[in-house]
Amino acid sequence: MNTCFEKLPENFDFEVEIKKRLDTVLSLQAPSGLFMASALNVSTGYNKAWLRDNYFMTLGFQACGEWQPVHAAGKGLLQVLCKHQDKIKWAIENEPQEAWQFIHARYNPVTLEEYHEPWGNKQNDAVGEVLHLLAACDCSSHNFVETNLERGLIQLLVDYLYSIKYWESPDSGVWEEDQELHASSIGACIAGLKAATALPYITVPANCIENGEAALVALLPRESERKFTDLALLSLQYPFGVLGKTTCAKVVKNIEYYNLRDKGVIRYHGDHYYNKNADGVSEEAEWTMGLPWLSIIYAELGMRVEAEHYLVRALAAKDDHDRMPELYYAQTDKPNENSPLGWAESLLAVALKKVADANK
Repeated sequence: MNTCFEKLPENFDFEVEIKKRLDTVLSLQAPSGLFMASALNVSTGYNKAWLRDNYFMTLGFQACGEWQPVHAAGKGLLQVLCKHQDKIKWAIENEPQEAWQFIHARYNPVTLEEYHEPWGNKQNDAVGEVLHLLAACDCSSHNFVETNLERGLIQLLVDYLYSIKYWESPDSGVWEEDQELHASSIGACIAGLKAATALPYITVPANCIENGEAALVALLPRESERKFTDLALLSLQYPFGVLGKTTCAKVVKNIEYYNLRDKGVIRYHGDHYYNKNADGVSEEAEWTMGLPWLSIIYAELGMRVEAEHYLVRALAAKDDHDRMPELYYAQTDKPNENSPLGWAESLLAVALKKVADANK
């Protein structure tokens, strides 16, 4: 990592900046409680509600003690699970063969219906993330799980992950691409299942967590057989907390060395999505969320100087409209249309809060 650390101005107003970030995320919340991934008027399809994005978009509010939007999103997710519980039960009782037979990744934020076009729909991490949110909140004073039906939906998610044997089940993962066994997906499921074990009304099958932990150790510090390092690996430290200190340091250093760029962090080498070159071989897009994510992790490790350094870089990655876009084309100041990206704004709010607390 560059040892020339950047610092915030002495008069930097954390409260004002945090409010901007949370207000931006809040502007993406539909009446159902579900968050759209980006603005309603984008032409890219990011006005849909992803399970994964909804999870990450609650993190900023949780970190800052703003619980009403978290409760609304949680209730929205419970409505989705209730609406599609027959499909989930079928998947538990049978052995899904096609991607569409697994729990869907994207929903209409108004009607809660699935989108039926072909998609990399087998995304185990998204299921683990929803389980983590519901179970962790139910264990706290900020619980929004109120009825036996809602508690039964949490048990369905546990049974689903066990029935598909998530620890050996290739999926399309965080980036919704080719199916592989992904460390980040396994880690999300482990975190969700661990949170569920604290609930007295939930039964987590024997060895369900242990099988996942063994599979995760076998993969790390890689993301998958084909991907040596990947931005998604940061989730294993925050928010899931499933990495040991030594492995965490190795994962972070690998990402800094191989993936870090000026405006963000590339997802992985050979990423074709918004690749600047027509051949898609090099010049991968730079994802802004990687900068606040690194700041968060360094703050959690007690490394204040490094945390502030990445926070400064994250703030510099905002676009001309003071928003965090999804990404920039390699080595340019040109963002793509997905701005603001709710997930990136939420992680920036978390980073701001953690650095502010560390500076008190």
